[in-house]
Amino acid sequence: MEEIKVFCPATIANLSCGFDVLGLALETVGDEMIVRKSKTSGIKITKITGQELPLEAHKNVAGVAGLALLKQSSYIGGFEIEIHKKIKPGSGIGSSAASSTGAVWAMNELLGKPFSKLELVQFAMQGEKLASNVAHADNVAPAIYGGFTLVRSYTPLDIIPIPTPKELFATVIHPQIEIKTSDSRKILKTTISLENGIKQWGNLGGLVAGLFTEDYQLIGRSLEDHIIEPMRSILIPEFDNVKSSSIKNGALGCGISGSGPSIFTLSRKKENAQAVAKSMAAIYDKVEVAYDIHISKIATTGVKEIK
Repeated sequence: MEEIKVFCPATIANLSCGFDVLGLALETVGDEMIVRKSKTSGIKITKITGQELPLEAHKNVAGVAGLALLKQSSYIGGFEIEIHKKIKPGSGIGSSAASSTGAVWAMNELLGKPFSKLELVQFAMQGEKLASNVAHADNVAPAIYGGFTLVRSYTPLDIIPIPTPKELFATVIHPQIEIKTSDSRKILKTTISLENGIKQWGNLGGLVAGLFTEDYQLIGRSLEDHIIEPMRSILIPEFDNVKSSSIKNGALGCGISGSGPSIFTLSRKKENAQAVAKSMAAIYDKVEVAYDIHISKIATTGVKEIK
């Protein structure tokens, strides 16, 4: 196989109580990429549609992630990459992760799968480092593995796939303002109180338990963030109103998607997810803030080949 076309899913990271360690992949939202083998060594990005992004490999997250893979590969050739962006950068639903994981997953397929999923996450993390100055895995892990993932450890890297309850749907609203991950991280404190730590650990354990047992009410009770959300929510217009309205309209829980400005909810059944979307839209319509809304099942597979 000399060429492959792939779908690279959008992702929701943190999931309220799991800063930098929890994430999920979305089924209906994502980028598309075409990757082909080349006799010329290195990475060449030949085309980008949908967004104005650097074509230079060392300045593009897909190129940086791909170069990380090539460095560990015995392949003497290179790759050409086309990127068709459907996820807006700075949206909070894993735009950089989609590009990073799409590149390394496709390259691995064309090389006959010499690298494991864990190794692909490590390569993709280099793209995340370029985007946010931090090599975090909470977006790239679910983009590679699919479903929900837990980063149990960064040193050494340890990724735990978590089961996806069948009736779970995500609703995401993206207000059309940009919040860069690197800027959003700068406002965070580097220490937390023991009291807030205990609350957060309890919710993280509760959420993981709820996903394993398909206990939707436990999932909802656990979607609380006592550490990051209070600081980042002030950057997002109408966040508190969106959160309270979403829960009134059937959401299990609501929080900031990644570093924002997108706001996510999890709901049991599609009808509830749709009702939540309407309530979100009504709030932003009143304040005249442009937005996109996505309703999606949780993707049980990550990056995948498409025709």
